[in-house]
Amino acid sequence: MKIIKAKKITKKNFSKFGQLIDTSKKNPININDGYAKRFDNLINLDASKNKGKAIVSIFKAKKRRFPMKIDMMEKHPLGSQAFIPMEDTKFLVFVAPKGDKPDVNKIQSFLVPKQTGVNYNAGIWHFPLISIKDMNFLIVDRKGKGNNLVIYKFKKDKIILKK
Repeated sequence: MKIIKAKKITKKNFSKFGQLIDTSKKNPININDGYAKRFDNLINLDASKNKGKAIVSIFKAKKRRFPMKIDMMEKHPLGSQAFIPMEDTKFLVFVAPKGDKPDVNKIQSFLVPKQTGVNYNAGIWHFPLISIKDMNFLIVDRKGKGNNLVIYKFKKDKIILKK
């Protein structure tokens, strides 16, 4: 049995999987006569393979219970996928590098802080949304031709995620 414990996420330790979506260390542009600030170019959105396009959706996530069994992972080879919480709360991600299947020895889990989202690079293995409360997430991903969802089911490996 392999037990994975979520660790604190940073831009550096998550960089091989994607980008954090936050406004820290970004210089905003004042807009709307100073009543708003605009933070540009926060992620590398990748949706154009096979003439795909970016779409915005809302996922209504249910709270997960821990420890939780991880029995599968998925990847989206044709585009990135961003998860942005619509409430001021933390959530978890469970990821593995690109490859034909998830490498159990390279799996990592991260605790994403409040006011932060993540964008998975195309082809990154991940477990579906892991919310620690019932809530909505804004999702930016790819719609278009081609198979953009690959699912891998763990048959021999027993993996447990702890918060």
